[in-house]
Parts: sequence; C-alpha cells; structure tokens
Amino acid sequence: MEKKLVYGISDRPDFGKLIIFAIQQLLAIMAATIAVPAIVGNGMSASAALFGAGVGTLVYQLFTKFRSPVFLGSSFAFIGSMSAAFAGAVSTSLGYLGLLIGAVCAGLVYVVIAIVIKFVGVGWINKLMPPAVIGPTVAIIGLSLAGAAIKDVFSYGPQNGDGAFIMSSSAWVSFICAIVTLLVVVLCSTYGKKMAKLVPFVIGVMAGYAVALIFTGIGYSLNNDSLKIIDFSIFTALVDGGVGLKTFLAVPEFTFIEAFKGVKNFELSYIATVAVAYIPVAFVVFAEHIADHKNLSSIIDEDLLEKPGLHRTLLGDGVGSIAGAIFGGCPNTTYGESVGCVAITRNASVITITTTAIMAIFIAFVSPFVAFLDSIPGCVMGGVCITLYGFIAVSGLKMIQKVNLEEHSNLFTVSVILIAGIGGMTMSIGKVTITSIACALILGIIVNILLNAFKKKENVTKEDKK
Repeated sequence: MEKKLVYGISDRPDFGKLIIFAIQQLLAIMAATIAVPAIVGNGMSASAALFGAGVGTLVYQLFTKFRSPVFLGSSFAFIGSMSAAFAGAVSTSLGYLGLLIGAVCAGLVYVVIAIVIKFVGVGWINKLMPPAVIGPTVAIIGLSLAGAAIKDVFSYGPQNGDGAFIMSSSAWVSFICAIVTLLVVVLCSTYGKKMAKLVPFVIGVMAGYAVALIFTGIGYSLNNDSLKIIDFSIFTALVDGGVGLKTFLAVPEFTFIEAFKGVKNFELSYIATVAVAYIPVAFVVFAEHIADHKNLSSIIDEDLLEKPGLHRTLLGDGVGSIAGAIFGGCPNTTYGESVGCVAITRNASVITITTTAIMAIFIAFVSPFVAFLDSIPGCVMGGVCITLYGFIAVSGLKMIQKVNLEEHSNLFTVSVILIAGIGGMTMSIGKVTITSIACALILGIIVNILLNAFKKKENVTKEDKK
C-alpha cells in the first residue's frame, strides 16, 4: 500500500528540497494573498500583505506548536469589512487605523471562542458539525472557487451575453498557457519521479510561464497585442528614473505606519462602527476555519481539533490575523490553496510551511522577485488552481463517502449544503456579507439539528409504544 504522506508533520526535508517546496507553497497562495489589497485599493500594498501573511503564519505556527501544516493568507471574507472601514475612516480622517481596529475586533472573536473551547472541549463541535455537515461544506469551498479558476484560464478573452468565453486569438493563447500548466502539473504529480512528483506546481508554473513568454515574444515581433500575455511594464517600472537601491530592495508600505497618522483624529465611537463591520464576519470565517482543519485532518490522518487542539488553532488564527493586519492591513485566514497543495504533493512537513512564511517575509523586500511573481499571467495560475480547488472539493466528497446517505437526515443535510453552496446563496445584511459557504453551512446545521431532533423524538415514541 502506498504511503499516504511522503513527508509527515515532523519530517525535515533536505535544505535544497525544502527551499523548492517552500517556493511551491508560495506560488500556491500568492495570487489570492496579493489579490485582496488590489481589490480593496486605497493604496494598499501587495508586498506588505505578503509580509503580513508570513508574520501571521509564524504566529499561527507558534500557537499550534508547529503541528498544523497550513499557511495563513489575506482573507477574502473581510473585503467588504475593509472597504467599510475605509469609508468610515475617510469621514473621521483615521485612514488605515480603521483596518487595524477592525482586525483586532475580528481577532478577539477567535480568542474568546478559543477560551470557551479550552474549558468546554470540542465535543459539541463534532455534534454540531458531523461528517454529513463538514463533508459537503469542504466540497463547496473548492467548488465555489471553480468559477474563479476558469475565469483565470480565459483571463485574456472576452465573454458574450450568455457568459461563454469568446474564443478570440487572445482567449486561445490564454487557454493554451493554462492547459499546458494544468497538464504539466497533472503529469508530474501522477507520473513524476522523485522531486518532480513533489513539486508539480513549480514545474507547471515554469512551463506555463515559458509558453506565455514565447507567445509574448511573438506578439512583440508581430506587434500583435493579443499575444502579449506577460506584462513587462512591471519590470521596467523598477528602473524608471535609473537603476538604484529600490531596483533591488524596497521596504513595503506597512499598514501600521500609515495608521499612526490617524491616531490624532481617533474617536472612541469609531470602534463601534468598525466592530459592526468586522465581528459578524469573524463568526462566519470561524466556521470555515473548522472546515479547513477538518479537511486537513483527514489528509494527514491526525485530528487537529484534538491535537494541538481547536483552541490553539483558533488562537493562532486570531492572533496571527491581527499580526498580519498590523503589517499588511488584511486579516488572515487558513488557506484552502495551501491545504490543497499538501494533499496533492503529500508533503505535510510543518518546516516547509514555516520556511514559506520566512520566504514571504524576505521577498516582500526584494523588488525583482515581487515583480516576477506579479508578472505570472492569470491564465497560468488558472491552470494551477483547477487542480488545487479540485482537490479541496474531492477531499470533501471523500468525507461524504463515510456518511450513510440511506438515512434521510444525512441525505437532506448534504443536499441542502451542496445546493445552497453551489447555487451561491450569498446574503448582504447591512454592511455584512455572509458568503455562500457560510450560508450553506448554517443552513445545513439547522437542517441537521431539526431532522435529528425529530428522529430522536420518533425513536422515543416507538420505544414508548413497545
């Protein structure tokens, strides 16, 4: 029987391999981590977000005693909250201070829940979220990202009114780069030998980038913009005004530096405004935290909710999120992309995650490397994400396999979660947006509790009749 993990939690790969494994994890989490500050705007720095993600991950590892192999990155769930904080900050001239206040509010929610769990245990979590609830929830975490992956695959092609991608020359180029990346990842992961099997994403991204480079070169020689997949302006910006220190090294624009400028205008009432935007979302992300750790536990065959303990993972996530926001402005969360990378490569070595975090902190200062990562075409990352998101979805489906679907209580619970999640049941209540995953999970929990309550009542009635 094939060994489930090539590297276990405590295993230490050789230094050379370790660096390559860390680069692979970095590539897996990179796009999403730097996308959040780009979406929120307001001058937020992608390199600062990357630095914050590295710091947040190290904090998480310290709290979990280096027992949980997952990377923390910028959370998409807080995008609405961050935008609301900025909107409120403008009216009171607080600027980035609003982001830090919000991150602290959200992180404290995790701390409070962690303290409660420390004293009452995790038994209630397992009853509230059995495999019939967690399995489909994990599946929709991957499935809900499917659209984003496919959109990246055709990132240079337009869509028609029906949502179909118009196969123009730019769309074909984008599609070819994505498929080359996808096939290389799949072939390396399935049939690769030794290192090739362990770093399929690195090889896949390099192959896709090489194809994109060829198309871009042809585009420049023919003066055809539709073939120019790689944006070289990212690199030329480094030498605008001449070659200097900033061409090679640059200090990220850390959030706390900008936040200090707003302290003089601080108003106590502003805390309540920001708290309302952040705290409800923290409860939503808490549910996703459990789903991610349940999924990771099934991959590594160790129950992380028991060891190091859910209270520790929550503390690490909460405090790590605050630490990450201090530098990058973005609250952090455990990344499904990182979990998918562990699943595909079967490398659960925590030292790999720790090295990735240190690498993220280091490269945030290295201008050429940040530029290179920014220049990786979206279509190339789309090819990678098809496999990453697919593995997350399949991990959830594997959990469902253990569920007895002959019982209607399980059947309807799974059905409701899948349809609500895939259907995109997203709700906006005031300034709070409840994601489709959170809505599906909450609805699934309610259905599961109700059906099992009636089931127990029915069983008691039958026993009384006897």
